[in-house]
Amino acid sequence: MKLRPSRLLREIRAGQRPTVLKLNLIDPRIVELAGLAGASAVWMCNEHVPNDWLNLEHQIRAAKLHDMDTIVRVSKGSYSEYVKPFECDATAIMVPHIASADEARQVVEMVRCHPLGKKPIDAGNMDALFCQVPLADYAAHCNTEKLVILQIESPEALANVEEIAAVPGFDCLLFGAGDYSHRIGKLGQATHPEVVAARKRVHSAAIKHGKYVAVASLFGQKEQLIKEGAHIFALGADVVELGNAFRNLVAEFGGDAGGTASDSVYASKK
Repeated sequence: MKLRPSRLLREIRAGQRPTVLKLNLIDPRIVELAGLAGASAVWMCNEHVPNDWLNLEHQIRAAKLHDMDTIVRVSKGSYSEYVKPFECDATAIMVPHIASADEARQVVEMVRCHPLGKKPIDAGNMDALFCQVPLADYAAHCNTEKLVILQIESPEALANVEEIAAVPGFDCLLFGAGDYSHRIGKLGQATHPEVVAARKRVHSAAIKHGKYVAVASLFGQKEQLIKEGAHIFALGADVVELGNAFRNLVAEFGGDAGGTASDSVYASKK
């Protein structure tokens, strides 16, 4: 038996730019729709979205039906919150609000196997095919085909971004334009010069230290982001796209379409 390799890594290594669809809804059928759309991966959220571990496993299983990777944004701080998505066979975790190199090192230590980290081993879950692969293969797979993504989302983190990016054992930085713009009093202004300068600084640090660059919901800036070295593009959100479709249907029939997409945090990042 062989463990599933990462599609994100396969596409990046082939010089492609994988696309990720952000999901707030927890129905595994939404995951399948993303797979039918051709996405390389889905981004699911345990930080802001109500979900449980069994349903998360169902979502991950639905993604694998379409050879999609899964990124789970975790709740920050808990060892179990970091490890369990991997044990459900998620391809990647995204840890929000990393602010120092020490925090980055702690994450690596929790989720990587020796010699990169000190992850306790339990091979009886989905990620080790329920003890059906050798432990050495499982440990190597944890270190080479599972991704750790760290989010830089504050002025404090930006001040330490060089030291964070230099920490070995994680794969990717993602600049959080929404929270960063909020923290500096420019809420939702992803194209404000201060926010753009911060984003470029994060991207530069990632590339300098051999890390991948992921970007989220920055529509209309594809060519610029490619120039900055972006590897992974996270696009929109299911709730935004569904809300837009519903409003358009109601408006076309002549009804009251309610609010506009510009009210959403994702649209404000465009």
